[in-house]
Amino acid sequence: MPVPFLSGILKGYRRMKAIEIAQRLAQLNEIDKAVKAYKIALTEEPDPTTQMEAAAYILQFGKGEDYKISYTFFRDLYNRGVFQENILEIMGEAFFEPNLRLMKSRYDRNCKYLSKYPYIFRSDFPKFEDLPLRFYPYDDNSYTPFDMEAQRFGEYVNFRDTVIKHNFFHDLENPILAEDVTSQYELEYLRDNVRKSEDVARENHIYLYYNSWPLFCSYLTCLNLKPLLDSRKFVFLFEDERCKYPIDFKEEFGVDYSQCTVQPVRVGEVTKLVWHTQLSTHNGGDFFNEVFDSHPNLLCLPSMMMYSVEESIKKSREAFERVSSLKQALECIEGWPPQTIEELYRMRDRTDKDILVAIFLNNEMATAGLDRESRIVPAVFFQPHFHNIVYSLKVDEKNRAVLNAANYELVKKSPIFQGFKYIKTFTPMRRFTTSHGATVRFMYASALASNKEGKETKSVVSDAISERVLNRSFMIDPEDRLYHDSVLVRLEDGKLNPKATFSALSAFLDLPYTESMTYCSENGKARDYGGGLTDGFDPAPIYRTYDEYVNDSERQFIEYFLRDAYEYYGYSFQYYDDSAVDQKKTEEWISGFDTMNHYIIETWKEVFGTIKLAVDGEEKDAQRQQMLESFLDDMYKNRVRIVKILMRGLNFINENGQPLRMMPKLELNPALLEQSVYH
Repeated sequence: MPVPFLSGILKGYRRMKAIEIAQRLAQLNEIDKAVKAYKIALTEEPDPTTQMEAAAYILQFGKGEDYKISYTFFRDLYNRGVFQENILEIMGEAFFEPNLRLMKSRYDRNCKYLSKYPYIFRSDFPKFEDLPLRFYPYDDNSYTPFDMEAQRFGEYVNFRDTVIKHNFFHDLENPILAEDVTSQYELEYLRDNVRKSEDVARENHIYLYYNSWPLFCSYLTCLNLKPLLDSRKFVFLFEDERCKYPIDFKEEFGVDYSQCTVQPVRVGEVTKLVWHTQLSTHNGGDFFNEVFDSHPNLLCLPSMMMYSVEESIKKSREAFERVSSLKQALECIEGWPPQTIEELYRMRDRTDKDILVAIFLNNEMATAGLDRESRIVPAVFFQPHFHNIVYSLKVDEKNRAVLNAANYELVKKSPIFQGFKYIKTFTPMRRFTTSHGATVRFMYASALASNKEGKETKSVVSDAISERVLNRSFMIDPEDRLYHDSVLVRLEDGKLNPKATFSALSAFLDLPYTESMTYCSENGKARDYGGGLTDGFDPAPIYRTYDEYVNDSERQFIEYFLRDAYEYYGYSFQYYDDSAVDQKKTEEWISGFDTMNHYIIETWKEVFGTIKLAVDGEEKDAQRQQMLESFLDDMYKNRVRIVKILMRGLNFINENGQPLRMMPKLELNPALLEQSVYH
């Protein structure tokens, strides 16, 4: 559809193409409008000549990041074999040459550092001009490599992309051997998460192997090796040098690490967080906690209420703020060993993340299975819990559906999360109708218990069905750091195909798949549910229907308004027949929410029954009934409002206007499947 400013023009020039309008606007010196028209022409016209003209104009007259549009089209046109000489000249003048001095100086510095580094066995660095790859900057962190021999542009490369793509730590029996790693982020990750040989009292260097010396040297124009080399943790191997792995450091360099003493993990060493998110209530989170419990490379605790975690951190932070000397800190702060107290006290930039790590490091449950001699630093396995995950839905000024969850915003802004340099996120999912039924059952049981105990604050059953269809925690902004390196895993897969599921999940989290993950445990002790150690993988929970707590109208409603998730994550419909749905059908469903409404009414009667009113007798009962009916009427109207928005399409943005996309699904190795994949 044409942008608004073009609508008037198009009325008078019905047969004009976007490129013709853009050319006319350019002639009239309407530069901003011409740029917009040329952008439309790029998408409407597959003709290379048109695209070349449009890209050139946008590059010359565009603003802000408009240049990226031109950059991409130039690159793609070149690879299509058109205007190659012109494009290479433009790309050189606009992107390569302005950054030439910087990249050459970076290359020279890296060569200088490597030439003095003891654990590299080559020094025949090619001249900058002879490197086989030339990198054209796209933005501050991204480049496009140009293969000088093939005369072709490659795909974008972001050297600081905050994603760990490799499973470096799948085998910790031997020193880490990583092949062709060219990501600055991943190289720093290795440096920060592999312990020093001196700290584990054995050879524990990181061996970086590269198949091509010239290609490795090309990447030196974009990487910063100094902070990596300063750690002295890396050994570089190239081409036929792979046979050197692993090196006998005592024989080769006269260093005998076995004479060292294994050192306890320090608070400052822990930089990686495994965030186990709470997609919704009763989603199988405890099952995943029990599988990861006592993992030798995790500091793992069961789910904890977020407010409780924040309160514990606050108290610890205030304790350190009250003391004025190390001696006083050692005397006054309880619960932690002296080395932890001293390390935290001496930290000039002590953060909430550091205090959280200290809490985990010194908790017997969190360290129940910890391998204290492991080659790698343990990661914090953290599942902050909330009573419920509730999303709000509104329509913005552009008529777009906006989703927001206060709990997620709390996590996003939390200094706990902000303090971790490396974050791996995984989200368990359970079939929505099953999870919903379990949620209603729990809400109702909690309400009965609350009323029985005579608590002043009553527990109730909320409108869980509306909360369910709006809870799209599986939809993410891919650029959000907390979800940038994330995956969704289905409870059903974990129950039916545990080996395939948890070996794949371990690989994603960059952890070894260990014996501890083949059974459920708590506090390091295997849980026996009555059927043996593997009974925790009993698939019975995935087949429960909770018929007493959810009816077919409610199930059909849920399946229809979450149909995109059903398709994306591989669930088949059990109640919705995949037929067309109109407003009348949704009203029929809502009018059939008898089960949901029953539990809501029963528990909210208790709430309104405790409200003190000025009237007495029958008038009081009538007023309470009116309050309940008004509450139910508002609930009904809200359901109708939600339906009207969702019926326009299941497309959503966040508060920042960014489109939300499905979180990637964990893919299983077919060779490891023990049972058919659940649908």
